[in-house]
Amino acid sequence: MFIRTTLISLPLLFAWGATVHADQAQDLSKAREALTKQDNDADTEKALEEVFEAAEKNYSLLKRGGVALNYNVDYSYYGDQRIDLVIEPNLDSNNEPTGSSTIRNADVSPVASHTFTNAFTFDYGLFNNLTLSARLPLVAKFETEDELTAYGLGDISGSVRWQPYEYVPGQMSQTVFGSLKLKTGDSPYEIDLDKNLSTGSGTYSLSGGLSVSKVLDPVVLFGSGSYGYNVPEKGLNQVRGSSILEEVHPGNSLSFSMGFAYSLSYDVSLSASFQGSFNDRTRFQLYTPSTGETQSSISGSQMSGIMNFALGVRVSPKTIANINVGFGMTELSPDIILGLSLPIDIEGVKPSSGS
Repeated sequence: MFIRTTLISLPLLFAWGATVHADQAQDLSKAREALTKQDNDADTEKALEEVFEAAEKNYSLLKRGGVALNYNVDYSYYGDQRIDLVIEPNLDSNNEPTGSSTIRNADVSPVASHTFTNAFTFDYGLFNNLTLSARLPLVAKFETEDELTAYGLGDISGSVRWQPYEYVPGQMSQTVFGSLKLKTGDSPYEIDLDKNLSTGSGTYSLSGGLSVSKVLDPVVLFGSGSYGYNVPEKGLNQVRGSSILEEVHPGNSLSFSMGFAYSLSYDVSLSASFQGSFNDRTRFQLYTPSTGETQSSISGSQMSGIMNFALGVRVSPKTIANINVGFGMTELSPDIILGLSLPIDIEGVKPSSGS
């Protein structure tokens, strides 16, 4: 028996710049961070929550004046092997290079990166079909190779979701969404790369897209697509080897997701989703003081794919706990993803009456 539900569309935001270093190892690490799952990605959490809810309203967003506060804790793990090579050129009897070289040392070392993100998301129903959201992330990171740690504020973001048409049972529901991400976290383009880790992307970004959903009792199908624009960063002064990073022009992104949620009962639900993102190439402008030259370095485009599975359990009449497990399907995606989402009861601050 399936309770009549209304599924709000799932916003998908992969608006971030490809945070890449001129050094190859740093390029890989920062690109991974840029391609990890973001706060507005197409989550199964919303799907699970609303599979439980019996709704008689015409729109699937918050009612006018309604408020909601959610707490999310996410963990991601990257595992890798890094090769350190010492290569020396071969010299002739006159100490001139012969054109060949010899590997003097080759060291393979395992590298692991752990990231914990605690985030609070506040939603406010401006109208029955228009919801505003704000997200405050707190980030903790640890990298084993250099034994670096970082604790601090991540990139704060705000979003708006608009449902142009009333929900009609049996028909597809559409939601238009947009988002703005601020560079409030520690920027990878301003820190000392040998001593610190970044907690943010280092760029402002805008994104927008469309998400759709359809109820096929007892299954809810959902999907979304979005385009992200990352604002170039200029006026930088970061030392990278013998050069100084002056400008970063991050590539734009295309993101999509698809999945389904299945209601096993009133108290238990399962869902699965796939999230993919394509990031265009990023251009770095570097100045070399020794030569007085300014050169450009380009990092190639990248593709990220993540598979997520989630379980929703009703722990009280008004509280649904969502637990998700995921894994990356490309090299730049996290190897392991774990997450927990819980709503925070703020019933006391809600208006006594709403439309």
